[in-house]
Amino acid sequence: MTHVRLGRRRIPLPRSRPVRMGAGVALILGGVLGFLPILGFWMLPLGVIVLSVDSPVMRRLRRRSEVWWGRKGPLAGKARAGPADDRAGPPA
Repeated sequence: MTHVRLGRRRIPLPRSRPVRMGAGVALILGGVLGFLPILGFWMLPLGVIVLSVDSPVMRRLRRRSEVWWGRKGPLAGKARAGPADDRAGPPA
């Protein structure tokens, strides 16, 4: 069964490749029309994620964006430290 991992969640995708490709393209087209009331810009990255299962070009685009987000995102430059490390003073 094909699935996509988002964080700790596994989201199942259709088994049929044409159905996955159609769903990914439909999500991207819906994201382009994100200014309309029901559709949204959130559909663009979701469409890229769905297409990345079958398309090497989209897989590279998704991976580059993941790496960029890891470097420039909200937690960039911060060590994965817990709250106790924030209270630590200078080294002795």
